[in-house]
Amino acid sequence: MTTLSTPAEFTLHRENKYDYSSAIGWILSHVKPYTWIVVMIFVGAIGNAVLAVVVPVLTGNAFDSIRDTLDTSVLLPLALTIGISQIIRGVLQLGRNFGAELMAQKMERDIRDELYLSLLGKSMTFHNLQPVGDTMARATNDVREVNYMFSPGVNLVVGSFMFILMPLFFGPTYHWSLILTPLIFIIVYFVALARYLKNLAPVTDEVRATFGTMNTHLSESLDGVEIMKGAAQEDSEVERFVINAKRVRDAFVQQGELEARYIAMLLLGLAYAGGLVHSLLLFRQGLLSVGDVVAYFGMLQLLQFPTFTSTFAYSQISSGISSARRILELIKRETHLDQNASGVTSQIRGDIEFRNVSFSYPNGEAILKDVSFKVKAGQTVALVGQTGAGKTSLVKLINRTYDVSGGQVLVDGTDVREWNLASLREQISIIEQDIFLFSRTLSDNIAFGKPNATKDEVMSASIAAQAHDFILDFDQTYGTVVGERGVTLSGGQRQRIALARAFLTDPRVLVLDDSTSAIDSATEDKIQRAISNAARGRTTFIITHRLSQIRWADLIIVIRKGQIVASGSHDELMETSEAYSRIFRE
Repeated sequence: MTTLSTPAEFTLHRENKYDYSSAIGWILSHVKPYTWIVVMIFVGAIGNAVLAVVVPVLTGNAFDSIRDTLDTSVLLPLALTIGISQIIRGVLQLGRNFGAELMAQKMERDIRDELYLSLLGKSMTFHNLQPVGDTMARATNDVREVNYMFSPGVNLVVGSFMFILMPLFFGPTYHWSLILTPLIFIIVYFVALARYLKNLAPVTDEVRATFGTMNTHLSESLDGVEIMKGAAQEDSEVERFVINAKRVRDAFVQQGELEARYIAMLLLGLAYAGGLVHSLLLFRQGLLSVGDVVAYFGMLQLLQFPTFTSTFAYSQISSGISSARRILELIKRETHLDQNASGVTSQIRGDIEFRNVSFSYPNGEAILKDVSFKVKAGQTVALVGQTGAGKTSLVKLINRTYDVSGGQVLVDGTDVREWNLASLREQISIIEQDIFLFSRTLSDNIAFGKPNATKDEVMSASIAAQAHDFILDFDQTYGTVVGERGVTLSGGQRQRIALARAFLTDPRVLVLDDSTSAIDSATEDKIQRAISNAARGRTTFIITHRLSQIRWADLIIVIRKGQIVASGSHDELMETSEAYSRIFRE
């Protein structure tokens, strides 16, 4: 079995047990744990097909009995036999359908679990480059298509395959030559089917790809709806969506046209005609009875089920394989950060050093160039510079949100790449300007980094972050559910909740990325005291333009175009650094 060779950022303690060599291999590796369900499907399919033959065979016997003896009493046992056989057949068919649906649901659950764990294990570089809408399309619609591939897709294909074999096996029992019609039909049928599937595969790939593109645009439009409305661009965005929707429609229409040109129903008609003529010729030669002709033609009618289902069941399987290919491509997408489970797990003191650090995003744009500085444990560092200077990228190298392109970032004298990633990140808290809150209660949001926190701990953290008072103003207080991304809270409230979340986890390194920009002046002094208390005893990085926060930093680092142009205290830099003093003059 092939496994992923690329290290995941987080393996999340799940053993990799699937085959990633191909989409079909991956699907089969998901089927393997449920072999007993596969047996149930095949037993049900075989029994269903064999008992379906009972009807034409006994019907033929009934014709011969009536013609030979004119005694209708023989019909009752035949009718009872047909009735009992069809009841058993119904039970077997139920087992086949239930097994296929059970398999489909179990696979969908397993694939969603696998994909979700894989996405959580990807690096931020991956998530920055991968469109959310396309990811959602693969995680929802494509996973469901794999479900449909098994039920009804594989279910109907397995069942119909057994039906297509019945005339081949039972026809020659009346006369050996009666194998010819079903044999020729099967050969031509599978040749036509192979050609159909070959032409169908790229079309279903296009259907899934266009749907992902449409979903990406929809996601971006909803995320940016405020900007779109503010710029009065509703019409242009609708036009773009309509174009994407037309591409999806065209892809589906192309698939429909291909299905319409499939010649399976024509082959069925020819098989009916050929089989009937053949059996009647044998009847005229006295080699078959009327009942034999009726029974044989009844068997040929069993070919209707595989012929009819092939027009959509194989299309469903092709769509499922295309979807599996898209899901697998997402799972296998390279991530450059290794969890390093055997790395250093000791408690961080807080000594931070950058040695000739350079950093570039995957597009090749250089963000940081030859950055070097040292910070002692417990010091507070203010990073200042114009927008786009590289301040946020710099602090995200400390907890390995990104990895350096060159040089080293050391925590307590150890390269961050040698730390156990989970241990490193648990002790570093970053509060960003764009605060993300989950659609959960305020208490759950505060305790997100420490799920086992007590109510008293949550409350103490919120008091320290100056959030307790406004939380009490809500009817449900700490049980208040915030809207998606915290939209029901003001900017300042969201930032205080984020501060409370950081205070609760008691990090050894605290990073505040312009996290008080939305706090009003009346609250700023309280927040400043809270941050000052929180910074005591831990290494703190502050990215801000507020002079009141920069002044009390132990070290101020001025960054310009990805390089350090000055460092020192506020008074020193006001006298010696034109770049620093310009920030406060502008």
